Amino acid sequence: MDLKSGYPWWAVRNGLIHAFPPLEKDLRCDVLVVGGGITGALIADELSRHGHDVAVIEQRDIGWGSTAASTALLQYEIDTHLLELAQRYGQDAAALAYRACAEAIPALGEVARGLKDVDFQRMDSLYLASRHRDVPRLMAEGDARRGIGLDARWLGPEALRERFDVEAGGALLTRQAARIDPYRLTYALLQRVRRRGGHVHDRTVLHSLDATARGVAARTEAGATIRARHVVLAMGYANQRWLKQRVARNRSSYAFITDPIDADVLGRLRNTMVWESARPYLYLRATGDRRLLVGGLDDAIDIPARRDRRVQSKADQLMKQLLRWFPRLDPVPAFSWGGTFAETADGLPFFGPHAQWGPRVHFAMAYGGNGITYSMIGAQLLRARIERRRHALEGLFGFGRL
Repeated sequence: MDLKSGYPWWAVRNGLIHAFPPLEKDLRCDVLVVGGGITGALIADELSRHGHDVAVIEQRDIGWGSTAASTALLQYEIDTHLLELAQRYGQDAAALAYRACAEAIPALGEVARGLKDVDFQRMDSLYLASRHRDVPRLMAEGDARRGIGLDARWLGPEALRERFDVEAGGALLTRQAARIDPYRLTYALLQRVRRRGGHVHDRTVLHSLDATARGVAARTEAGATIRARHVVLAMGYANQRWLKQRVARNRSSYAFITDPIDADVLGRLRNTMVWESARPYLYLRATGDRRLLVGGLDDAIDIPARRDRRVQSKADQLMKQLLRWFPRLDPVPAFSWGGTFAETADGLPFFGPHAQWGPRVHFAMAYGGNGITYSMIGAQLLRARIERRRHALEGLFGFGRL
């Protein structure tokens, strides 16, 4: 399935950075990571950095699936509010999830340190009340976040007007956010994995898995066999094809990017990403070259041809929503696209083994609005499991919560 429509900015800007060779012969490794997007790259980097012999295979070119369509807003905020998570799983579990996401932002900064031109930059995050009736709920959410030690400052209408030139009943401002180029980061991480002695192969399609108590044999469509102690499936939405149990649903999201905008016109938007309380929500953030990347209007379409036909109309709607919030902007759209992603009912990811496959096949399903943040947490969680160590989130982020 083609995961994207139109002209995703990262692919347009960067092109095909590097071609890795397809796997043409049998291979042995400690851990096989199936999936060459940002999730698989972060996991492979984490494992190889700690001495594991890692191999990565990807059915397309590296980073050419959902990663190329990602808008890469790095936030600690989960699509499901802290208060709602606490109602579902208890205060301690909800606080653990939110704090882990907050800690993942600087952890991603450390991962990006020393890598060339991945555009990692710390930002603020402004969470607008879309309607006046959302104000009490957002104020309560801010109180809850501050109650567990997280940064969340309330801004009223006057402060929003003065600082951001936006009309809203209120908003939560947080300082724990960042941006990144996920496509370049994926390539940089996998090239680093290779420099450490790991194997990376694109255009290599997984055909079957044979898991035993001692290891896993993975066979490719070309006939090669990879024998590994553990396998991590990090194929995005396609992971669901390897499970009989339905754990998520597919969605499409849409985005466009503008031509560069004068710094004085952008103002605080240069360093502040914006999203809103409506569902589905509009979100936007600036790039390093002063473009605005705007996305949202998620829908239940996951048929590529139908998604393709919607890209332009969705981009037009997104532009109208952008100008409703920021009417003084005069953006010129440059490229628009859509991408298919997956989401869970509670907004949380799944990392770890599933009973269907046993303890040596691990799933990395970083589904939801902050998938890259989840992927950073998942890389650490899966390394702990592979090394037979406990991780505080293995229960909450595991299949046992279903």
